[in-house]
Amino acid sequence: MATTPFEIGRSPLRLEDERFLRGAGQYLDDVPGAGLAHAAFVRSPHAHARVLRIDIARAARMPGVLAVLTHEHAARDGLQPLHPSVRDNPHTGEPFDYRPQPVLAAGQVRHVGELVAMVIAATPAQAVDGAEAVAVEYRPLAAVVEVPEAAAPGDGGRAARCLDCRFGDAAAADAAFAAAAHVVSMHTLNHRVITNSMEPRGAVARHDAATDRYTLHASTQNVHVLRDQIADALGVARERVRLHASDVGGGFGNRNFVYPEYPLLLWAARRTGRGVKWVNARTEGFVSDHQARDFRARAALALDADGRFLGLRVHSQANMGAYLAGAGCGIQTGQYTTTPGGLYRIAAIDLRIGAALSNTVPVGVTRGPGFGEAINVIERLVDKAARELGLCRFELRRRNLVAPEHMPWTNAVGTCIDSGHFRACLDEALRRADADRFEQRRAQALARGSWLGLGLACHVKATGGLPQENVALAFEDERLVFSTGTMAIGQGHETSFRQILGTLLGLGHERIVYRAGDSELIAMGGGHGSSRATYMAGTAMARAAASVIAAARPLAARTLGVDADALCFEAGLFRVRDSNRSLPLLDVARLARAAGRPLDTYQHVTREAMTFPGGCHVAEVAIDPDTGVPRLLAYWAVDDYGVEVNPMLVRGQMHGAIAQGVGQALFERAAYDRDSGQLLSASFMDYCLPRADDLPHFDTATRASRCTTNPLGVKGCGEAGAVAAFPAVNNAIADALAAHGIGEIEEPISAQRIWRAIRHRN
Repeated sequence: MATTPFEIGRSPLRLEDERFLRGAGQYLDDVPGAGLAHAAFVRSPHAHARVLRIDIARAARMPGVLAVLTHEHAARDGLQPLHPSVRDNPHTGEPFDYRPQPVLAAGQVRHVGELVAMVIAATPAQAVDGAEAVAVEYRPLAAVVEVPEAAAPGDGGRAARCLDCRFGDAAAADAAFAAAAHVVSMHTLNHRVITNSMEPRGAVARHDAATDRYTLHASTQNVHVLRDQIADALGVARERVRLHASDVGGGFGNRNFVYPEYPLLLWAARRTGRGVKWVNARTEGFVSDHQARDFRARAALALDADGRFLGLRVHSQANMGAYLAGAGCGIQTGQYTTTPGGLYRIAAIDLRIGAALSNTVPVGVTRGPGFGEAINVIERLVDKAARELGLCRFELRRRNLVAPEHMPWTNAVGTCIDSGHFRACLDEALRRADADRFEQRRAQALARGSWLGLGLACHVKATGGLPQENVALAFEDERLVFSTGTMAIGQGHETSFRQILGTLLGLGHERIVYRAGDSELIAMGGGHGSSRATYMAGTAMARAAASVIAAARPLAARTLGVDADALCFEAGLFRVRDSNRSLPLLDVARLARAAGRPLDTYQHVTREAMTFPGGCHVAEVAIDPDTGVPRLLAYWAVDDYGVEVNPMLVRGQMHGAIAQGVGQALFERAAYDRDSGQLLSASFMDYCLPRADDLPHFDTATRASRCTTNPLGVKGCGEAGAVAAFPAVNNAIADALAAHGIGEIEEPISAQRIWRAIRHRN
């Protein structure tokens, strides 16, 4: 492969950082806004209630108010409710049982924070004043915040079932459990979290009355998917809607899909004839941004007398919130069912999968959706099996992990994992953690009055996201303009994408212009989600580069006066073999354009397989037995991400994802009042994010095996830490408690519950 200053595998400084550090980024609040009106929303204070009356008269008379809009106005103008992106079980074709989400509440509200009315005014303060003047009469109804194992259809104070299916081979699992020498079972809870991106959600909406076209500038991860969903809600053709997203202050999944505010803002812009801006207040975000996880499971693992895994049964129930949002039940039926046994050779797997609606904020996605839930189940089970059977938890994993000689390996549910050094990752992680001397450290800590625990989690995740992507390459003025439907939302793609193209075509980064975040730049795009960007856009880039080189070769040969077979292409030059004669690619591009046959190309790719990053994470915690407070002392991670385009960016993704997984394990929890349905953790006063002094230095390393499902050999690297850290930290806490005779404690694990377990033991 050609070498350039930005060769794949190097770690150049992030090209985008200079403009960020100089304050030259363009986030939503940086979008020019002269003459804009502003929106504020009336949100339900009840988790479940009838809406008896909405009085907008006083609000409409408030200074600066331009419009006060309710469901009646929306219905008259033909606005449509929102539907999830995935509506059917991909394995059976059976439709999910769900209710569409109205853009404004239609006679009933189903979660605190649901939109009831919208006020448009000349200034943000006037919009808020107008919203506060809207009088709404409610009749409260019984609220459901937790989903039982067997939810029933209905909406009268009961959780409404939207999914109940079986997956895997129940008969084979029955046989495995019947033949087992040991069966280990447990309940797990992957509790609900609230994704708090640094930049709140928001949008600037405009409508051109002359062309009847809509333009929305939003802080989103996916302009093409959002465009289509918004057009459907407005009831207009998709080509009449244009979506922009420039710099985005964090995504993590909750910016992947549509929210009611987006079509409402465009509708308001059309009704008022003004551009309309809205930025979510942080307190609004807690009760309106899609939340994540909330997954309960009752699981059992069957083992033979030698500790070999024979079968796995999991009965799960997911709380989807008030409405199916975005991928919704697709997470349960698609991603969760991909690797339910993790990296272990388990011959028979039986999954009973349930999901139900409740009176809580809709659940969307966050890093590792479905996979985080599946890996937590199996990794907690493996540790419990080791304790109950008196086996070394490290050796138990080695005995059952998929080995390199098994690759490519097809698991019990039919997923083919093409590559991976998973045993090597386990061994290297334990070596770096100095696991052989952990018991010595535990004894030393006990002498100081501290309880130490060591936990680990082997993980795997399928990455790929939406299955289609495209890129366009155009040569303009000695530069290569590169457009794609895959957006950057902070990961460093402005650097890594230039590295890929620079390496493939032998161009320096200064010659490559990256364009994305505009639905009209290119026909379609998969945006960013499921660590898909480098894999999907990289595959399209590789094909586009090959197309450019193939188209340029005959012209280069004619210019140099040789046969095309006499040329080789390297470092951006067509060279005549056994000669010092050469022609730069950019010169060929200029000649081609002058001849009316530009080298520009468009490449569309459809994913045929996923990538499977995996590895092992190890956490060491200390528990204060007087207070029950757990503290993370050290963390080690060794992962296989295939070819690393930019190792520095890979480490950044590892660190961020680990912090998110640790945050869920030790600090973050969305807590609802069971009676009223009120969100008790509705601000940073009650919802704790990890801070710098809560996290130790992360010791990270990689053991790469080249991925065979894409030409670059890359695997997604953005989610592993969030998948692995949660079970690794929980296993470390369980290990610390087990050393003092304390068994399972109620989840989610917290200092208070640890303290109670210690007091109960005493």
